Amino acid sequence: MKVQQLLAHHGIRENPFGQEDAQSDQIFKQHCLVGTYHPAWDKIFGSPQEPSTAVVFGEKGSGKTAIRLQIADQIVRYNREHPDTRVLVIEYDDFNPFLDCFRDRLFGRQRRPERTLESWRLWDHMDAILILGVTRVVDSLLGSTAGATPVEAIDQAKIDSLTRLQRRDLLLLAALYDRSLAMPRKQRWNKLRRKLRYWSWPTEWARALGIGVTAAVIGGLAYAERLADFYNSWKPWLIILAGWLPWLWRSGRLLWQAWRVMRQVRVMQHHPNLLRQLLEKIPRRELLDQPIPDKERSDDRYELLNKFQSLLRPLGYAGIFVLVDRIDEPHLVNGSVERMRDLLWPMFDNKLLKHPGIGFKLLLPVEVSYHLAREDREFFERSRLDKQNLIRSLEWTGQSLYDVANDRLRACGESTNGKISFRDLFDEAVTEPELIATLERLRVPRHLFKFIYRLLVEHCNRYTDDNPRWTIGREALQSTLALYLRDLAEFDRGQGTG
Repeated sequence: MKVQQLLAHHGIRENPFGQEDAQSDQIFKQHCLVGTYHPAWDKIFGSPQEPSTAVVFGEKGSGKTAIRLQIADQIVRYNREHPDTRVLVIEYDDFNPFLDCFRDRLFGRQRRPERTLESWRLWDHMDAILILGVTRVVDSLLGSTAGATPVEAIDQAKIDSLTRLQRRDLLLLAALYDRSLAMPRKQRWNKLRRKLRYWSWPTEWARALGIGVTAAVIGGLAYAERLADFYNSWKPWLIILAGWLPWLWRSGRLLWQAWRVMRQVRVMQHHPNLLRQLLEKIPRRELLDQPIPDKERSDDRYELLNKFQSLLRPLGYAGIFVLVDRIDEPHLVNGSVERMRDLLWPMFDNKLLKHPGIGFKLLLPVEVSYHLAREDREFFERSRLDKQNLIRSLEWTGQSLYDVANDRLRACGESTNGKISFRDLFDEAVTEPELIATLERLRVPRHLFKFIYRLLVEHCNRYTDDNPRWTIGREALQSTLALYLRDLAEFDRGQGTG
């Protein structure tokens, strides 16, 4: 007997329990993004009008990635209904590019990963978040489609409403944090400058002066038929040098500043001369006293974050959601709880997590939470986790897992079959309370899917196509559960999580 025959008998088109990861689960993405929520959904999501932080710890398979996808989908729906007060979603879930650059910049590839993450600081997280946010906004302004996540176009009228200083701020942020492989950085920055209609010809006066003095000296000597003096005397060279001094002075200062930015922004590869060329397009009086991330501190990053938020408002964004997920997956972390702690702990800063207009949604492995009990009073005073909507364990009851199973069955059911119930797959002798008690022992949706898939296969292997049985009996349910829980316990012991 085949599994598909059993499902088709009950009016189910495809196996609802064949996938285990929400990232690649088409049934979840197409049918369960709306409606199939964890009981703590309201506390985690909060309100788009007033973004708030939530810190969630959950074991593998408890639905953290599913919650991230649901938050992103909910914000897309909210943005359609509120085009003038949209929420910018920053998905901070791929740490590998930032960690690779961080390691190469500080230590080279021979450095041991456990030692690398000890040097990670709060401002490294802030730089990474600004890189993701600024790049996404620049993509929206330029209409770029090179990114993995679709961007929402920004009306030209909103771009035109920006003041000159706001355009300056956007170009400054793009010079410091825009990272895209779609086109060369200088070409992309100049394209943005033209899009913003930020004319930079006044910044060329120093270069024009140097060129003019050089041309005048050479032309004057040629006219006087004394061009040989240009090579044999130091005076013409001194005059030319004096003409170029203003440009050399400003370029030298900007090059020094760009070199310091390259040293301190450790999660992105900067080229000092290229950054100098971009900053040179901004007039000196408009660049004076602007925050530049060239020191080992978070103060400049907070000021740049405030600038970024002030730019988003006239562009139609009233808030920001930062979704932090998959912190155990980077190859420098490789599932190590200690490395996850080193990477994550700097972000536990109340000033950042409670920053106005930004809601951080930290979806974290439950193993990291065990280190919280070992922290001192200073850590909790700095992080103020009591104010961060802390959920210590993303738990699922048997009833909530039963509802998840029902939702997935109905998503895969034939439209003419009416309302399919999970209970219909089992014999009449198996009661609903017994099913709920069984699911209670599975704890998380991933184990639910694995167990039901295994149960379906085990049941179908007991019968032939000529002598099928369309419901699952108690004996198959209990024996399969016992084997599954045994295998699960052995796996947990092997992972050190038992």
